[in-house]
Amino acid sequence: MVETVVSIKPLLAVLSSAVCVILICLSSKRPNLREFWSFAAGLIKFLIVLSITPVILDGRVMEYTVFTVLPGIDFKFRVDALGLLFATTASFLWIASTAYSVGYMRSLKEHSQTRYYACFAMALSSTIGVAFSANLFTLYLFYEVLSISTYPLVAHHEDAEAFEGGRKYVIYLVGLSKTALLAAIVITYMTTGTLDFKAGGIFTSGMPAFLVTLSFVLFIAGFAKAAIMPLHNWLPSAMVAPTPVSALLHAVAVVKVGVFSIVRIMVSVYGINVLSFFDLGIPTAFFVSFTIVTASIIALTKDDLKARLAYSTISQLSYVILGVALLTPSGITGGILHIANHAFSKITLFFCAGSIYVASRRKKISQLDGIAKKMPITMAAFTIGSLSMIGVPAVAGFTSKWYLAVGSMEAHSPAILFVLFASTVLNAAYFLPIVFRAYFKEPSALDRDFEHIGESPFFVVLPLAVTAVISIVIGVYPDYFLAIVERIF
Repeated sequence: MVETVVSIKPLLAVLSSAVCVILICLSSKRPNLREFWSFAAGLIKFLIVLSITPVILDGRVMEYTVFTVLPGIDFKFRVDALGLLFATTASFLWIASTAYSVGYMRSLKEHSQTRYYACFAMALSSTIGVAFSANLFTLYLFYEVLSISTYPLVAHHEDAEAFEGGRKYVIYLVGLSKTALLAAIVITYMTTGTLDFKAGGIFTSGMPAFLVTLSFVLFIAGFAKAAIMPLHNWLPSAMVAPTPVSALLHAVAVVKVGVFSIVRIMVSVYGINVLSFFDLGIPTAFFVSFTIVTASIIALTKDDLKARLAYSTISQLSYVILGVALLTPSGITGGILHIANHAFSKITLFFCAGSIYVASRRKKISQLDGIAKKMPITMAAFTIGSLSMIGVPAVAGFTSKWYLAVGSMEAHSPAILFVLFASTVLNAAYFLPIVFRAYFKEPSALDRDFEHIGESPFFVVLPLAVTAVISIVIGVYPDYFLAIVERIF
């Protein structure tokens, strides 16, 4: 029996950035103070999450019930190893994203910066709420708050393209959560009598196969933030947002909440034994394999740097679900590790894309010939992030892919192993040409602006350098995250 520690810390971690929203709005005419509140809330949130870590590594869980809605339905927090891994990653990267946002938004003199920082803070508050949810009811509330709070970020530029991207964002995410996801939650409650997460799951092998399978399919569809094809199109459309928002969407908050939520229902609502009993694991792995390969092929065709990164994200997200769907220890380890590994590497890549735009106003890959000579730090970080996405040893992504490959062999599925190999080749095919252009191609003689390009401001370059270094650190020394993942078992 796992020991439970009752503590208000999970609620405080959520409230730290929610209270920050008020302080940011009150400081709208004082930019330095406004941004100080963002840094302060980010640091407080991260320290609270760190203070929870010893409890989880000691094999215990932390709970806190805020109030009861109906008998058996509570607004409640519960921190276990899976939630801790996600919260640690998200809370740390919010600090990096805040620093980056200061440099980016000020350099481009963006409008409505107070609204931007307020929505950013609310998004991270709901992200931690999802990570620490004790049941489907609490998770659903924070999942919806995240969709609403990030809409103004997607539509930030307030032009026709931004509003179209925002409209598609809402239709996909809110539409599917109000239909498929809500239906899955109702079926779960009617079938099991509870919405609480439980180690090993709340479904049992004695329950009707039709209801178990139907609810599982509805959950996969309802969590559209995971961007599984064909429910992915909102994500490339959201690229109209400022680059710090793209980094938030693609590395920290929105898409990670999608895959985290699916992993959560797989391990804490159904459980590995039930998924295996009803043969839901390997079919799910094959289903997301289509997204892994197809999104990588589409990425090859994109000349817009952020668009290529967007389709790379769609592909990489499904690694997380694939790993858990293998239902093997190594596969699950690789999938869950990829939540953190992908976050650090992909946010580095988006930071670099934004840095390039701030310094040169260039968005196209075809315009990056020789740019490493002018932006050596940015392109070095981009190279590290790219190598991680490919899965080169000594960088974060390698650890994930290694466990996924071992997991596919444990599951006796050479087809999945081939998918991993093919996607790795495709990763190299759409990342390495960018690096080659930047380092080894000469700029066009007609490119008169090239000589005026230099590194971006300090607050843009520092975060991308830090996240790139961390991508190497957790590639060489993955023990911290592995220790957390071990507690999930």
